Amino acid sequence: MKLAILSDIHGNLHAIREVLRDIDAQGVDEIINLGDTVGYGPDPNECLALTRERGFVNVLGNHEHGLLKERHRIWFNEQPRVAVEITAKLLTPENFEYISQLPRAIVRHDLRFVHGYPPDSPYYYLVGADDAKLHKTFAKMKQDICFVGHTHLLELVTEKDGEPDRWPIGEGEHQLHAGQKYIINVGSVGQPRDDFNTKAKYVLFDTETLTLTVRFIAYDAKPVAEKMLEQGVPETFAKRLLS
Repeated sequence: MKLAILSDIHGNLHAIREVLRDIDAQGVDEIINLGDTVGYGPDPNECLALTRERGFVNVLGNHEHGLLKERHRIWFNEQPRVAVEITAKLLTPENFEYISQLPRAIVRHDLRFVHGYPPDSPYYYLVGADDAKLHKTFAKMKQDICFVGHTHLLELVTEKDGEPDRWPIGEGEHQLHAGQKYIINVGSVGQPRDDFNTKAKYVLFDTETLTLTVRFIAYDAKPVAEKMLEQGVPETFAKRLLS
């Protein structure tokens, strides 16, 4: 089975539309979205509608969680909190109800999917896990492979000879190995933050061959950034789309 796995669309309708055009050309069986479909970007309702129309399997992100109750926003720094509050004013009651039903994690095809960090945290960052934490996490993981988002940075973490081994992953194919455990960050569709590469990122995963393919997709980010600024989203998040 071939899966498309993506994360952090962040209300960027232009980016997810281009990603879907690419996905449609890849012969994908299922699309799994690791959360933060909303936040920062100017079109949260349209992005949620698109994921539902296309039958995405959606997971709760920290931005969805932050929308549900004001007290959840203590987990956000000042500028992201402003973005959450702007999204809260844009989101329809129907979409508030929808995101309130999203799971914090799912297991499909003997793979785990979560926004932040296994087993089910929407907030904890993979980049914040030191070797000791990673070793404990791998020891407790019931599935060999867990896909995450949240950091907006492509990364693969595994364990060799009892020691965590981590490295950034670039565009193209990467071969995984049966019986080895992995945590894989799939990057961001709508708010990339890696080495000033502003293309949308997502991954393909073949459950039979264990081949991971990272895809970089170009799109026109200028109108997205302009609309973000018009809505009052902090400038730093708009500039990231263009730098």
